[in-house]
Parts: sequence; structure tokens; C-alpha cells
Amino acid sequence: MANPPIIEFKNVTKRFGQRTILDRVNLQISEGDVTTIIGKSGEGKSVLLKHIIGLLKPEEGSVLFQGQPIEKMTRKEWNAYLSQVSYMFQNNALFDSKTVYENVAMPLIKFNRLTKKQIHTKVMARIEQTELTDVAHKYPSELSGGMQKRTALARALVTDPKIVLFDELTTGQDPIRRNAILGMIAEYKRKYGFTAVLISHDIPDVFFISDHILALYAKKIVFQGTPEAFEEFEHPFYDEIITSIESLQDELTGLHSRRQFKVRYQADLARNNGHRHFIVILFTLEDLDRIIDNLGHTAAQVGIRTMGDYINKHFGLVGGFSARRRINQFSTVLPFSDWDEAEEILMDFTRDFRENGLTNIENAAREANPAVRCFDFLITAGLARGEANVELDSIMEFAEFKKEPIAQFQCNI
Repeated sequence: MANPPIIEFKNVTKRFGQRTILDRVNLQISEGDVTTIIGKSGEGKSVLLKHIIGLLKPEEGSVLFQGQPIEKMTRKEWNAYLSQVSYMFQNNALFDSKTVYENVAMPLIKFNRLTKKQIHTKVMARIEQTELTDVAHKYPSELSGGMQKRTALARALVTDPKIVLFDELTTGQDPIRRNAILGMIAEYKRKYGFTAVLISHDIPDVFFISDHILALYAKKIVFQGTPEAFEEFEHPFYDEIITSIESLQDELTGLHSRRQFKVRYQADLARNNGHRHFIVILFTLEDLDRIIDNLGHTAAQVGIRTMGDYINKHFGLVGGFSARRRINQFSTVLPFSDWDEAEEILMDFTRDFRENGLTNIENAAREANPAVRCFDFLITAGLARGEANVELDSIMEFAEFKKEPIAQFQCNI
């Protein structure tokens, strides 16, 4: 059952002069979920966020928090509401003249009536949880980009908000860094249980952490639902937005997007007239959360990309095609291979990955965190025989049931 809405827009219209930006927008943001807003640049995504925190007010319609119109709140109710919402800006918006500690403490000093001891306790808790203890008294200019993001996130979370708004955090980042930032958001959302609302152009990467997608097109919300449902969405939005944003491959892994994977699958079935069997392999990078805890987000994303590279290297040569199914899982279809050939290719993949691929991850772990001494890294794979009259998802589920370890790595670094 879906979580109840924490934020609702009802017939919200926003104009700037004669220009209408939002036209009778209706949407719901479910409590405890990650909701991502996508759409063309300049079409009002940031305007939506600014309505949630009261920086903008609609000409028509209403914004509701837990069923109550925010424009009808008393001053006391409004202040209580604002204290439950944090906004994380694209450029982090850290104060260069203040240390990490002072930046994180600012919301508590400004808005909360706490003693110095209480502020210190809350600030240090968030600094420790975001792994910033060693740099608490350094300035933003002395930090890496990832540490600056974590500082901004610690500041956003220090007030224990119910809702955190993220405005284009990953713009201009390379695929590894972009996915590391998205993974960081997902991790802290799981830890602290806040509702996350993102604006992002990073398709399909952002789909892997999102519970719901809102598509803003021509001043209206034209879609709201799960990422899986969105991939089946037939609308001009796809032609004008998605095909111009989403490359023919998942940029992190070099593999097909999930939508293109399904198109290729249907095309191969049609070409074979539905008579041939085919082989499906499901690869999983196990215990991703533990890998992130031990090695950090960047090294974990290097691991995911390396898996994609080696899957494509071995299975693409025989006409196989692959996609990321989940953030840490890959699906591969071999339309022209039998069981024996698939097992042989899998053995070659496993040998190559053990001997060469894992070195990439080891090097990334050493670079990201020199203090790390040892970690486990486990990949499993499951094979299943597919048939034209059986749903692909059912075949994938059977492959997952059959998965076994194929590559395990333990090292001292």
C-alpha cells in the first residue's frame, strides 16, 4: 500500500507577469519516499520546490502539508512547518568563512531555541554520521567536492527534517561522482527516514533510487508513478525530453537502458518468430550497503561500472545485450546461445573479472580511503532458460532464485 501524501499540490497555477509557468498542477508526494521531478530546463521544476518552502506563492490553487493548506497556517504553524523542511542547493551554498562545524550548526542557531551544549551534541552527531569528524574544523575550500556535499547534507539533516529538497545536486558531475551522490542521498534517507524530493536530469541513474517520478511537461504534471511504470509511458514527453537526455546506453555502465533493453528483447523475439529458447543471466553485486560503509560511495560505483564493462566485454561479443536492472543488479539476455555456451562464457567472465576487474575496485578503494585494510566483495549469478511465451520478469525471478557466488574478493590494502 502506498504511503500517505505529505505534500500535495491542488490546481496550482503560477505566473510571472504574463508568462504562466505552472498551469493547474496537481501532484502528491508520499511520506518517506524518494520522489524525483524531471522535465526540460526552465520549465518550472525549481518553481515547484520553492512553493513547498514558501519562497513562492501560487496565483491559484493550494499547496498542502499533511492535508493542511500552507497559506492558511498561523505564524506559529508556519514556523513549525518550516522547521521540518530542509533545502539542499545545487552549489551546496556553504559559507566559505565558516568551518564545517559552523556551517552545519547554522540552522540550529538561527531557528531553534537550544543551548550551546544541545547544539554541539546534534551537530557532532550529524558530522560523525556523515563521516566528517576529521574535517569538522576545516573550511569548505579545504574539502573535496564529495566532502562539501556531505557537509551540505549534514546541515540539511541537523534539524531532523521530515522533508529534504534536493535541487540539481549532480549537475556537471561525471557518472561515477553523480551516482555516488545519488547513492549518498538514498543511504541517508534509509537511515533517517525523511521524505526526499529531487530535481534531476540524470536519467536513468536517478531511477534506481526513486520510488516515484513526476514528469513536468508543458506547465503540467503529465505523469506520476513508479520508475517502472514511467518506462512504459507513451507520451510526447518521451520524444521531446527522454530521448534527448537518455543516451542509447546507461552512461555509468555502458549498457542498455532498461527501456531499450525491453525494446531489444521484443525485437529479438519477433525476429526469432517466438520459437527459439534463449538464456538469461542475472548478476548481483551483493551487500552494496556494506561495501559503501567500508569503501565509500565512489569505490562502490566503480565496482558497479566495472561489472558493466566486463559483462559487456564478454557477453556482447556473442550477441548478448544487458542492462542495469537495479542499482546493484544486471540482467543479460543471450538470444543466440544455448545453455552450454552460456556457462562457458560465464566461466570466462568470472576468470577475467577475478584476475583483472577486481583490481580496478581495489585501486578505487585505496584512493578513496587509504585507512581501509580489508573488505569483502561478492558477485552472484543465476542462469535461466527463457521462452517466448513466458514473461521476461518471471524468467528473471527464476534466475535470481538460482543465483550462486561466482566471484568473491578479500584483500588487504
